[in-house]
Amino acid sequence: MFSLTVRRHFMIAHSLPREAFGPAQGLHGATFVAEVTFRRRALNDDAIVLDIGAAGTIIEEVLAGLNYRNLDEHPDFDGKLTTTEALAQYIAQEVAARIKDSDDGRELAGLDVTLRENPDAWAAYSLDLTA
Repeated sequence: MFSLTVRRHFMIAHSLPREAFGPAQGLHGATFVAEVTFRRRALNDDAIVLDIGAAGTIIEEVLAGLNYRNLDEHPDFDGKLTTTEALAQYIAQEVAARIKDSDDGRELAGLDVTLRENPDAWAAYSLDLTA
């Protein structure tokens, strides 16, 4: 299996209004590094997984809808908790939706999104694109 990972960062505000989240129940900010890994079984005719520039553009388009936004007011998260895990899933699904109809997108086996909140804590979501 081959893979290509592209990173970008974004900043959000949100609250996690459940007792389990302690001080994060209130409105607070977070800066994430998003690492999106594209996987495929065989390289394309250009001997790559995906063009790095194209991958970066797709990720930037997805993150533009989140960057500097208060996710408590974002329509896609109405009534949902915006935990790091949930955000990783959302980003994976949005990236997959944008790439699925491209030539390289149809050949992808999967993608992984890792969101790093700090050097010591991160969460990830893997999406199987072969199903």
